[in-house]
Amino acid sequence: METMLIGIAGGSGSGKTTLTQHLKDHFKNSVAVISHDSYYKRQTGKTYEERARQNYDHPDAFDTHLLVEHLRQLKAGQSIHCPVYSYVDHNRTDETVEIHPAKVLIVEGILIFQDEALRDLFDIKIFVETDADTRILRRALRDVEERGRTLRSVVTQYLTTVKPMHEQYVEPSRKYADIIVLEGGHNLVALEMIMQRIQNHIDSGE
Repeated sequence: METMLIGIAGGSGSGKTTLTQHLKDHFKNSVAVISHDSYYKRQTGKTYEERARQNYDHPDAFDTHLLVEHLRQLKAGQSIHCPVYSYVDHNRTDETVEIHPAKVLIVEGILIFQDEALRDLFDIKIFVETDADTRILRRALRDVEERGRTLRSVVTQYLTTVKPMHEQYVEPSRKYADIIVLEGGHNLVALEMIMQRIQNHIDSGE
């Protein structure tokens, strides 16, 4: 059966991961998930301080070409070795995770609709839209609690790179979406519609 490729984009803290997790939990082994963040470029030769100052919200921070290549391999029925990124070290690790082809493949990330070659691979493009105040608060809590950041560093990063890159790249990519979902995984009506579309695809291949 042909793989359905779904892209879930939106600003940092918008609820992309929550929506993605709901779908993964519901469909279990029928769905595989890849995060664009796993494809951050390796920061070879840079100190921790230099890596911490990098702009991780710019398209050039990602090895999108490798992601496109991996998605094509998965659609062709081949397994891939997905990179593993460390938010604590601000660098790609030497580890990889093997991902096998699945009936439905979800890719989530802030900039996945910005690159045309990547965008054209998706069968369904979903943009999660959430109020900016909510997004920054969610990001601050996540980065402090889960990634060991200080609140000051989170605020500085938000003002210097996250916010301007959102306005320059993320928000404009909204126009490519097939579906706009307000409040991400908390929008149960939208979630139900997306689940039904995925179920139809899975059923059609049985």
